[in-house]
Amino acid sequence: MSGLLGAGTCSSPGEASDLKFPLGAKIREPLTQARFQQLFGGAEQAQELLAESRGSGLCGLWRRRARACSGPGAWRLLLARLPPLRWLPEYRWRAWLLGDAVAGVTVGIVHVPQGMAFALLTSVPPVFGLYTSFFPVLIYTLLGTGRHLSTGTFAVLSLMTGSAVERLVPEPLGGNLSGIEREQLDAQRVGAAAALAFGSGALMLGMFALQLGVLSTLLSEPVVKALTSGAALHVLVSQLPSLVGLRLPRQIGCFALFKTLAAVLTALPQSSPAELTISALSLALLVPVKELNVRFRDRLPTPIPGEIVMVLLASVLCFASSLDTRYDVQIVGLLPGGFPQPLLPNLSELPRILGDSLPIALVTFAVSASLASIYADKYSYTVDSNQELLAHGASNLISSLFSCFPNSATLATTSLLVDAGGNTQLAGLFSCMVVLSVLLWLGPFFYYLPKAVLACINISSMRQMFFQMQELPQLWRISRMDFAVWMVTWVSVVTLSVDLGLAIGVVFSMMTVVCRTQRVQCVALGLAEGTELYRPLKESHKLLQVPGLCILSYPTPLYFGTRGQFRHHLEWHLGLGRGKETPKIEGPPDAGAEPVRVVVLDCGGVTFADAAGAREVVQLASRCQDAGIHLLLAQCNASVLRTLTQAGLLDRVTPEQLFVSVQDAAAHALERLELTGPKTCTVWV
Repeated sequence: MSGLLGAGTCSSPGEASDLKFPLGAKIREPLTQARFQQLFGGAEQAQELLAESRGSGLCGLWRRRARACSGPGAWRLLLARLPPLRWLPEYRWRAWLLGDAVAGVTVGIVHVPQGMAFALLTSVPPVFGLYTSFFPVLIYTLLGTGRHLSTGTFAVLSLMTGSAVERLVPEPLGGNLSGIEREQLDAQRVGAAAALAFGSGALMLGMFALQLGVLSTLLSEPVVKALTSGAALHVLVSQLPSLVGLRLPRQIGCFALFKTLAAVLTALPQSSPAELTISALSLALLVPVKELNVRFRDRLPTPIPGEIVMVLLASVLCFASSLDTRYDVQIVGLLPGGFPQPLLPNLSELPRILGDSLPIALVTFAVSASLASIYADKYSYTVDSNQELLAHGASNLISSLFSCFPNSATLATTSLLVDAGGNTQLAGLFSCMVVLSVLLWLGPFFYYLPKAVLACINISSMRQMFFQMQELPQLWRISRMDFAVWMVTWVSVVTLSVDLGLAIGVVFSMMTVVCRTQRVQCVALGLAEGTELYRPLKESHKLLQVPGLCILSYPTPLYFGTRGQFRHHLEWHLGLGRGKETPKIEGPPDAGAEPVRVVVLDCGGVTFADAAGAREVVQLASRCQDAGIHLLLAQCNASVLRTLTQAGLLDRVTPEQLFVSVQDAAAHALERLELTGPKTCTVWV
């Protein structure tokens, strides 16, 4: 690899390097930004393209849309928006079909009890959990790009939706409702849950129209894991009344977890021994089966369907022993056959549910996008984040017309699908077939299913979310800041609510990013003897520092939040404004050292600059000019250079003071300090 080894002096003007081929030449003169543009034209062409894009942005957008309306353009758009048109022709029927069928049936079997369980968590009748396990899965199969992603009911979303539903449609204070009144209350709650799904789906479709798939990065990994772990604890506590057979109103709002615990402990003497026994036996079966599936996943051909086995055993036991009539055990009851009539949610409720729909949409997209990217990286394929917005937005919005509540990808069923041998989205069709058979023919078999069993299924499905806390020691060793984000989010979710905890976690995570940019110090660089490398002076005592020359690197964006730090650091290093209070910086300069005559500012780490930061650089150039210090800027990217130019930098410095690299700027500085001959050249090999 070519490298800069040192600086040499041209013996005569006739020995000047051939600048037409600077990379192949052994000697060249220092390159300014203007000279580089003149020779290579890269930055100049980029500026021309930027000017063209600014002048004709709308025209370019219309031209792209016009091209999309052509035959080839329309086909490319169709391929992008309907992924099965891409992967289905390449489907390996002999190699993948059996794995997709087995995985789809396995996930479908889990969807049935889990869907009914999460419906109770959403405060709607169990059958609507089956609808949510059918329609969204079918739609995502047609629109999604995650080959190994399993969508449907998700505990965190069900908890968030249930809290909103309970607040929008509270249960009467008396609690003793007749059959007709109960049906009316359930219908209102189903409508509220469907409206939440409609609102969150519409928000995601709006984000897709604006191409805001990048917003998934706002929810960092510590925030998502802390959110799901804290929500798992909420799910556990919210299911305690069903475990012990207590008819308690659901607590909502801040500190709901502690209110529920207090209510359960207060009413514990009135608990049902029969339902407590059913819960204990169910957990005694479900928890070991979950552990066996995890420990022997490589040896088992398919995971053991503990949930469906528990559902069948409990239904048979309740029917044979008449537990519902003899011991007042709550059962699921009749599951209506077929599908509900398509019904548009009450749009007048949208303003009320908008505040709840936004966090639901963010959690849906963040969890689904992160799961899809994890398995895409593992199996070497790509996921389109904007297409994922379309898929999940459409699945929520369209399924809301069939009385479904908010849905997303789920960690448990996605892991189950992969372990069972799933390869493509075709597994979702087999899963839909299983749920469809229950909706059409097998629903009456779940009439005597105790609701306590569904509560146990809810709790056992939280296993992976609880075990995420085992990663905390490793996270502490890797990054204390990420550990703080995890803990702040988790404590906020547990003590306040899932919605507020999510907001606090996102804001705190963003604040840590800002704080990190403000903690970066401006570093003085020195030349490693015999090389072209400039390294921080505090790293070694063997680095060369030329008297009168100061080379500084500022490795952080220059914006309104860092401009004060930038000013103080530069004043300290250059001896400007010594009387003012300055930050504590390692290695204070020698008071008797030669004053700085030339300063090279390495802007390679300045990824962007705003108006405030650009004006700070212009003011620095003016102060350096007044103090007799020659300012050189190096490695400014096109965006930063454009911002500085528009802020008036060229009124204070000349284009000959802008260089493409620190080495070029340092060579020019040495020439100005007359430490080399009449012309300093850079040696290339």
